[in-house]
Amino acid sequence: GGTEPDYRFTLANERTFLAWLRTALGLLAGGVAVHQLVPSPAAASTVLAGLCVALAAVLAATAYPRWRRVQIAMRAGEPLPRSWMILALTGGLLALIVAAAVLLVVS
Repeated sequence: GGTEPDYRFTLANERTFLAWLRTALGLLAGGVAVHQLVPSPAAASTVLAGLCVALAAVLAATAYPRWRRVQIAMRAGEPLPRSWMILALTGGLLALIVAAAVLLVVS
């Protein structure tokens, strides 16, 4: 229902959706690279790789629902919904940075 939003806003929403997916793919690739290329200690690199993959999964799983909520709000002429994913991504990246720092200190 509602009215068709300006195509520029629809395309901007789509670009944001694709940016979330690109970020998820980058985190997934980073997790695979850490798991394959960081030899020791194995437990620490596995934790770091797992954090990358988990954050990638969360981003990928929430990208489409976020896109849909924004699209519906634009069609209805309502304010855009807030996204908790910005906070989740920031917290997840902070956890990755701390885990990487610990891995560097330990090795």
